[in-house]
Amino acid sequence: MGNGIAHTFAQHGYKVALVDVNEEALKKALQTIGNNLDRQVKKGAINENAKSATLANITTYTDLKAGAANADLIVEAATENREIKLKLFRQLSDICGNNTILASNTSSISITQIAAATKSPDKVIGMHFMNPVPVMKLVEVIRGYATSDEVTNIVMDLSRKLDKVPVEVNDYPGFVANRILMPMINEAIYTLFEGVAGVEEIDTVMKLGMAHPMGPLQLADFIGLDVCLAILKVLHDGFGNSKYAPCPLLVNMVAAGNFGAKSGVGFYQYTPGSKEVTIAAKFKR
Repeated sequence: MGNGIAHTFAQHGYKVALVDVNEEALKKALQTIGNNLDRQVKKGAINENAKSATLANITTYTDLKAGAANADLIVEAATENREIKLKLFRQLSDICGNNTILASNTSSISITQIAAATKSPDKVIGMHFMNPVPVMKLVEVIRGYATSDEVTNIVMDLSRKLDKVPVEVNDYPGFVANRILMPMINEAIYTLFEGVAGVEEIDTVMKLGMAHPMGPLQLADFIGLDVCLAILKVLHDGFGNSKYAPCPLLVNMVAAGNFGAKSGVGFYQYTPGSKEVTIAAKFKR
């Protein structure tokens, strides 16, 4: 998500400081951005000059203070872990100026709680981009309890300048996107777990019957099964409703290290460097 957000801002003319604690992760991010730009060139969406300008707009840093101190806007895209995000926002609150807007790309964690860890909660907001960021139009803009109207308006306008469609929502567990999406994914996993149908059958019903571009089990693989589990736990804890309880199959798969596409196996098997996708051996009939 981080490299996709950086790609999008840089392609629209903004100077981007891309920060990660790992130098190799930054090299990989730039390579991914370059590869995605090459695809855009090949499709005729941009030209070589636009590609070069986009890459020139990105500078990488492994030091948070060096990368963030002079920023007008921070968009955090760390892993979906509450404690990591709270620690990061405390640091950013100390590093950045009073007028810096601090945004989180969190897909479920409370913006109000994140904001409470900072010195200026009115400057904290959610910018939940969809994956892949350069392609998907939606930005879910989440207002925390203390987020100001001014900051909300700035972020809504900025999202439009990125050629996105911003939708303003309030800060409750899962917001809108994942409050609706994750129970559907969880129910698809329960349907597999209870033996109602297989992986391919479940995804085919949703693709052909409900016109979804991707079945819920394959979508879960691409989101990351560990991320799906984390979001369901946020929903379950936040609402205290058993309908959000993660399916035991999902819990076991994450415990086994089967996170989906990023680990090479989830409900489907993924071959590195190939577009080939097959049903994971565990679920073949």
